[in-house]
Amino acid sequence: MRPLAERMRPQQLDEYVGQEHLVGQGAVLYDAIRSGNIPSFILWGPPGIGKTTLAKIIANELQRPFHTLSAINSGVKDVRETIQKAKSQRFFDRPNPILFIDEIHRFSKSQQDSLLGAVEEGVITLIGATTENPSFEVIPALLSRCQVYVLEPLSKAELIGLVDKALREDEYLKAQDIDIASYDAMLRYSGGDARKLYNILELVTQFGKASEAIAITDEAVTKQIQQNIARYDKSGEQHYDIISAYIKSIRGSDPNAAVYWLARMIEGGEDVKFIARRLLIAASEDIGLANPNALLMATTAFQSVQAVGLPEARIILSQATIYVASSPKSNSAYMAINQAQALVKKTGNLPVPLHLRNAPTQLMKELDYGKDYKYAHDYPGNFAEQNFLPDEVQGTALFQPQSNAAEEKMRKQLKQWWKDRYGY
Repeated sequence: MRPLAERMRPQQLDEYVGQEHLVGQGAVLYDAIRSGNIPSFILWGPPGIGKTTLAKIIANELQRPFHTLSAINSGVKDVRETIQKAKSQRFFDRPNPILFIDEIHRFSKSQQDSLLGAVEEGVITLIGATTENPSFEVIPALLSRCQVYVLEPLSKAELIGLVDKALREDEYLKAQDIDIASYDAMLRYSGGDARKLYNILELVTQFGKASEAIAITDEAVTKQIQQNIARYDKSGEQHYDIISAYIKSIRGSDPNAAVYWLARMIEGGEDVKFIARRLLIAASEDIGLANPNALLMATTAFQSVQAVGLPEARIILSQATIYVASSPKSNSAYMAINQAQALVKKTGNLPVPLHLRNAPTQLMKELDYGKDYKYAHDYPGNFAEQNFLPDEVQGTALFQPQSNAAEEKMRKQLKQWWKDRYGY
């Protein structure tokens, strides 16, 4: 019997759940599909939100030959053979075949290079799927020939809708008397991954008898998941759970746990560049201004890992992990940019104060651009009090120093400069 996720995989665009910003009526991919003229593109988003499904739907909707390769199992030879097969399918005015590459971020440079000619000449329309930022993992020449579409995590309502649809429509589940008392545990363990969600639903319903009602409670889901952890995670995405444990151990200042999860990733064959990038983010998001050297350490580690590779890269990552985990913690920079972005979204494009504007022309000077600006270096202590924010948001404190030695020093300096303006 096919897994529930496969049985419930939508075949048409109007059955597809989520990504309204891409495939909703009037959205960019919706219009491209309806026109029959789609570009090569890369779908970037977390696992289990429908990247593969969307690629298959597009091929079905456009009635194009569909070839698929997995970056894990395919080499340059496989790419060339698939491209040659695609060439043989092009005749008369038939549209070019679609080549779908799952986990394209795992393709080597030579594998990606082997795609360039076929994409550029229109032999194939490439659809790549990745959970990693394409800017880091896809070569510039290929990236420049593809659009990048960002897929968003499915909402709670969308995930619940998937469960309810499976209970209504799946040939096996609809024959059973299933009552869902709570969705919380299923949603929590699936982590927003629809494939995992279906795996969990299948797991907790398969032990019931057709003649008996099945009650799905949070307790029942938790019990089955804990007893069958390998099974529900059979899609091979446990690495997202482990990287989460790694980051949370760093944030929690436990170098022992952090280096343990690091070892789990290395022994599991994780890409060391993936680990190093997460370390970079943690160094800024969780340590930040409490110890700015953590970002320098993480940056150096990232560069060093790229230079030496495994097995020595494990030592570099261990050093950087222990240092970052043992550093004092602060998320003040992370919170500051979050609050600043929220303020921008709320207040819109406020005008730049005249005295802060650039004045490269005489007309701009006559319009008072740059007038009354105080050049800080002309004043004692290289500081001159003046307004740097738009009038509408003057005095808004977006950065709040936290309780650590480095930021307490910052707080005192800011208080000396700005007095009570920002409440420091």
